Amino acid sequence: MHWSDPRFLTQLISVPIFTGVIGFVTNWTGVIMLFQPMRFHGVRVPGLPFLYPYLPRRVQVIPAITHEGRFGWQGIIPSRVSKMASISVDKALLKVGSIGDFYREFEPDKIADHIAATARTEIRDVVARIVEREHPQLWHDLPPALKSAVYTRVEQRLPVIVRELTERLGEYIEQLIDAKLLVIRHFEEHPELMNDMLREVGRKELRFMRNFGFYFGFPAGIGLVFILAALPRWWVLPLGGAVIGWVANWIGIKLIFEPVFPRRIGPFVLQGLFLRRQPEVSDVLAQIIAEDVITMKNIGDELLFGPRSDRTRLMLEESLRPAVDDAVGFARSVVRVGIGTDRYDRIRDAVAHEAVEFASTFGDREFGRQQSGKIRRFVADQMRQLRADEFNELLRSAIKQDEWLLFVHGGVLGIGAGLIHLAIFGV
Repeated sequence: MHWSDPRFLTQLISVPIFTGVIGFVTNWTGVIMLFQPMRFHGVRVPGLPFLYPYLPRRVQVIPAITHEGRFGWQGIIPSRVSKMASISVDKALLKVGSIGDFYREFEPDKIADHIAATARTEIRDVVARIVEREHPQLWHDLPPALKSAVYTRVEQRLPVIVRELTERLGEYIEQLIDAKLLVIRHFEEHPELMNDMLREVGRKELRFMRNFGFYFGFPAGIGLVFILAALPRWWVLPLGGAVIGWVANWIGIKLIFEPVFPRRIGPFVLQGLFLRRQPEVSDVLAQIIAEDVITMKNIGDELLFGPRSDRTRLMLEESLRPAVDDAVGFARSVVRVGIGTDRYDRIRDAVAHEAVEFASTFGDREFGRQQSGKIRRFVADQMRQLRADEFNELLRSAIKQDEWLLFVHGGVLGIGAGLIHLAIFGV
């Protein structure tokens, strides 16, 4: 075909436009496929439940089919939220710091002061309620002066008691909290948070990926025109579109994450786009972790209601029993004589058990916001110091296993674009 042939000129204009647009649409929809929809949407396909067990494992895990026989789609990241959370902890968070490091950044002394200040307004009601429940006649007969003395003694000892407790929590925090389970469970309960985190962390890279489809597809389409001129077969456009769609995604991913370490070629220094932004990304991720993941509330919930909460409560109660004895002080022997040793021990244990609930102060949102700034600065500083390969794993590991789906997606849309071009313009 001569360059002056109208068909050649038509193809020279239309094919690059098609390949550029399809490259853009491929990467744009590919980014959407990463994050949306949050839940699986699909239709039941007859025979798929029978066929599903015989499919390769690599196909079974695609978020397009279910063992129930439904065919549809769920965003790659929401469908892999547990695994991605686990990878994020292993590859990044645990290299930034342990749960003990995070707890120390919250400043246990300030936590103790805050708990003591909060508990002081309720401690009288707690003591009165428990003693009256266990031995109402004793509390009714106890002289007001003795009641007041017990209250005063408990209130005076409260700051010391709580400070000793927070110090002991810090000493055993690694045994009381499984950081990995904490993060995984939090993301499972809030899958949208993983979406928001990866969107924010990779915001510029995702925008580059979307636009790169056009920047690569348009010039590649010009080359495809000359291939079509030399080999005017109907299958050239669909096949060429598939290759362009596949390669556009493949190169885009490579440019984002590779090379991992700076590589000088002449006057140029090459490094993955994501890795160049390590300081900026560290600040963004630190803010997300401090405000949504490693928070005072989440730490408190894990201590009191997590899988190891029985250890926490046992430890707190064991610490509080002698503290209650000490706080009651001079009144202890009088009370023991009045109600008996067994009854006194039950009252003391009940006080210790109910006082554990004062740890719910961890959920104070305003206090938590004040302390989260320390976590944010700590995480940001630590992440800036990660090696480039460790930092790269933060986002790369989250999508690496499923990135082939994006390549296939690009290839399929490329075939579709080639067929559409054939239907409109012919060979």
